[in-house]
Formats: sequence, structure tokens, C-alpha cells
Amino acid sequence: MEKILRVHNVNDYARYIGAPELHPLVSVIHYDELEHCRHSLNNYDVYGIFIGDETLEELTYGLTTYDLHRHALMCVAPGQIGGKMDTGEEIHTKGWALLFDPELLHGTDVERRMPTYTYFSYNTNEALLMSDDERQTIVTLLEEIRRDTAYGDEHSHQILVHRIGLVLEYVARFYARQLSTPSKEKADLLTRFENLLAHYYSDGLQREHGLPTVRYCAQELFLSPNYFGDLIRQLTGDTAISVIRRFVMQRAKELLVGGMSITETADHLGFDYPQHFTRQFKSHFGTTPTEFMKKRT
Repeated sequence: MEKILRVHNVNDYARYIGAPELHPLVSVIHYDELEHCRHSLNNYDVYGIFIGDETLEELTYGLTTYDLHRHALMCVAPGQIGGKMDTGEEIHTKGWALLFDPELLHGTDVERRMPTYTYFSYNTNEALLMSDDERQTIVTLLEEIRRDTAYGDEHSHQILVHRIGLVLEYVARFYARQLSTPSKEKADLLTRFENLLAHYYSDGLQREHGLPTVRYCAQELFLSPNYFGDLIRQLTGDTAISVIRRFVMQRAKELLVGGMSITETADHLGFDYPQHFTRQFKSHFGTTPTEFMKKRT
């Protein structure tokens, strides 16, 4: 069984790799400065942002392995597992890490904004690939946070929260840039998404699983649900669940026009109850299935 380090607080990790313990709720680590660093496979109770300044191979994120590319940034949240098993070998790696305890943010605007930073649940193959300027922006803030941990005055807590909030906002900005950068893969995503939905029904998967979900579609397209959702919103201006519902409702109209009853249509599409189908149909089209069919006769 692999040895997993429980990072209950930020200094559990700092202490393990021989980094200075700067603050009870915040840790800024510059890996270049460490003399006796080791790999560790971590179970996090804190938030973490990691910048790799060299390629690191065969790291773990959840149940998958990945390579962290140079100047890539990845994030972890409480409840996630990531890193690489400690073999006892000392390593010399380059990069930065920021770890902060959720307690630091309690009652602040930054805490209220945390649910909007969906990149904390992106997969590692969706890591942020930064330009040199973007990397320097984040590193400059990390250096400032590290200096601020030395102060224990009445203002230090708010300053730390403010600077961490800036890091989070810059990461959000840089991810938005990455999401909006054109690529053939992104251009093909909507086509693959629509084909996936069509095959879902042609293969009869609704009989076993019900209506298609965002999680299912993301998994089939090898993306995390949040990254998939953010990409779809960037490409269409709409949510992934709205795209799915639009597809299902269009299919519903075709089935009704083709002669299926309301009950048969609801069952064919994967609705648990005809009433649920009727409510969603009316919400989407502004009319019930019964009224829709009456207008066609």
C-alpha cells in the first residue's frame, strides 16, 4: 500500500519536505531552495497551487498518473490526493507552491468567491500552461506573500487574504485566456459533444442510465466536468446542461411528431416520470406536449 501524507495543515507538507514553516495557515515554498526535498503522495485538507519549473513525470492525481510540464500550474483542493510516492530518494526540483488553510478565508469575500474558481477541480491534463509573463506575475505575488508571513501585526491577516485573492483572480484570468485560445480540439468539441449525445440514444444508454448528464459527457470526452462545462460556456455562451436539455427537447419534438405518445416519448428519452418530461418540455418551449400536439392537428 502506498504511503500517503495527510496534509492536515500547511506545515505538515512544509515540514515533510524540509521547507521553512512560515505561518500556521499559509505556506509558500520555493523548491529551488530546498536541500533535502523528497517526493510525497499527499491527501490534502488545504488548498494548494503548484508551479513546476521543470518537467515532473509519473505524478498522481486521484486515480490517474500524469506528467507536469515546465511552467505549468495546477491546483488542489481539500479532499484531493496528488503527488508522487516517496521512495526515500532525495530530489532537486524547481518551482513554487502556495498552500493555504480554508480557515484563513473564513468570513471573507475570497471565501465567498471560492466556488467560482472551478479550476480547483480541473484534471491535471487541464493544467494551466503559463507564458513567462504570466508565471512571473504569480511568482511575484508568492514572493510578496512569503514576506508578509513574517509580520504578526493586526493588518497581516487581511493582507495575506488580499494577496491570495489576487493569485486566485490571476489564475482565473489566465485560465480564461487558455479556454478562449483557439485550437482544433476545441473547435471539434461541440461536434463531438453532439455526436456523443446522438450515440447515447442510438445505443440505448438512456434505458439503463436515464437522461445524459454533464458528468457522463465530460468523462466520455476525457475532461473533468468543470473544465468541460467551462469550455462549453466559452464556446456557446451557455451551460453544458442547457445544451443537453436543448438536444433532448428537440429530440422530444421529433418523437412526438413521429407519432409517439407523451408517455412513450418520456420513457424513450430516459425520464423517470411523464410529469417530469411535461414540466421540462413546457419550461423549454412555453407549452405542454399536449398543447404542442393539438396545434399540429
